[in-house]
Parts: sequence; C-alpha cells; structure tokens
Amino acid sequence: MAFDSRDMAARGKIGGYARAAKYCPDELTGAARQGFMARFYRDLPDGLSQEEADRRARALLNSHMARLALKSAKARAR
Repeated sequence: MAFDSRDMAARGKIGGYARAAKYCPDELTGAARQGFMARFYRDLPDGLSQEEADRRARALLNSHMARLALKSAKARAR
C-alpha cells in the first residue's frame, strides 16, 4: 500500500497532535533541551554560583541565536 506525500504529512500531523495531547512538552523534549543547553555551560569557568552560571549560559544562548539570525538574514538577502 503506497501513500502519497500529502497523505503521509496528514498522518504525521495527526500523530503529532495525539502525542502532544498525551504528554507534557517537557517530557517529550526535556532531555534534548538539557543536552542543547549543556554546550553553553561547558564554556563557563568553574566556581560560579548557579544563578551566575544560568545567567551566563542564557547570554551565550542569546548570542548563539542572534548569530544564527544574522546568518539567516544574510542568506535570505542573497
């Protein structure tokens, strides 16, 4: 039984909604988000308070996202 791309997209959307209804988003993506944020904590010096480490990690995340946004804007302009 073959499915066309529109049928597969519709089935995927249905499955996504069903999964979102069953689980909290933190359960579904929590480990991935923690792994992503860990890369910003690795660049920090040791001995910082947790609050300062969190602040700096968020600043590094914002810097990373701003860099990606700039790169995307330049690519769209071409």
